[in-house]
Amino acid sequence: MLTLADEIQYRFDMAHAGRLDPGASRGSDRCMSLAQLKYFVAVAEEGNVTRAATRLRIAQPPLTRQIRSLEEELGVALFERTARGVRLLPSGETMLAHARAILAQVDAAVVAVQTSAPVLSGAPAVDSPR
Repeated sequence: MLTLADEIQYRFDMAHAGRLDPGASRGSDRCMSLAQLKYFVAVAEEGNVTRAATRLRIAQPPLTRQIRSLEEELGVALFERTARGVRLLPSGETMLAHARAILAQVDAAVVAVQTSAPVLSGAPAVDSPR
């Protein structure tokens, strides 16, 4: 049986390779997004959905829906909901480490690509016909 961390990595790798098999994990056929990961990290760091929504400059209800959607996709609760906010569960701690690493890798890729190529100024998009 896959651990939660293994399953998260598998779903991320397969989704980005275009080979996500919905039957291969407990989650739905949806694929977690970078936005969901950013939202999850913000909620985890703030310990409060309302403060995280303010930090992210989005409304609280959509943020709550995205966190619940992520939990449903993973098939596990990531947070314990309390009257004062939220607290990471062990599964949430595992997810937080992976989410931070994924987001850091994406940021590093953006920087690497931007520093290795000339800046676009009025050039046609890569996939547009010439």
